[in-house]
Amino acid sequence: MQRRKPKVGVVIAGAGRGTRLGRKLPKQFVAIAGQPILVRTVRIFDRMKDIDAIVVVAPQAFVARARSMLRKAGISKVVAVIPGGRERQSSVRAGLEAFSKRPEFVLVHDAVRPFIRAGTIRKVIAATKRFGAAVVGVRVTDTIKEGNVKGFYVKTLQRDRLWAVQTPQGFRFSVLLAAQKAASRVGFSGTDEASLLEWRGIPVRIVEGEHDNVKITTKDDLESAKFRLK
Repeated sequence: MQRRKPKVGVVIAGAGRGTRLGRKLPKQFVAIAGQPILVRTVRIFDRMKDIDAIVVVAPQAFVARARSMLRKAGISKVVAVIPGGRERQSSVRAGLEAFSKRPEFVLVHDAVRPFIRAGTIRKVIAATKRFGAAVVGVRVTDTIKEGNVKGFYVKTLQRDRLWAVQTPQGFRFSVLLAAQKAASRVGFSGTDEASLLEWRGIPVRIVEGEHDNVKITTKDDLESAKFRLK
């Protein structure tokens, strides 16, 4: 499939050991409207001409299952399905290193965000190419207060400057991999990939997305996703 060096690659990552929502299966393997969440998510990227190669990171015990379901779904751009680590950071690092031909740019996306729009992905790609790093986010609409250890709030944060960050997050491949390696050397753990660049003093562009690009984390999220697809 990769006759040329890929321009844009994608790492689709879930938790290394999977989160089960009270079920036997990790949440990315749960079906909504007859289709596993993982397949729904990967298919969006697979259909885009902007994307050249995809690596899927799955819980170790479910790698074979992921390979089988993606193959049966006719997904063509997946170049590797690999086991993840104990934490997201190590799973993404494994995903980056799984590309046989390293792309110039890479997107990292949550396996359980199946409602991301192709238009938003294209905006992230464009911003990544221009600025070197970009994340999709939505403006915070609630009033946010900073609390203290005693349970009282100490100040109200300036809402018009606050963003709730989602995925995909896009990076120049070499920059993200270097940040991953540096973090590993000193034991730094970031909350997401963008936080690794923030830690390194590298600016990250924010691309405004949609509030319906939800991450299916709880049982309520799952029920809402099912209702949405009816």
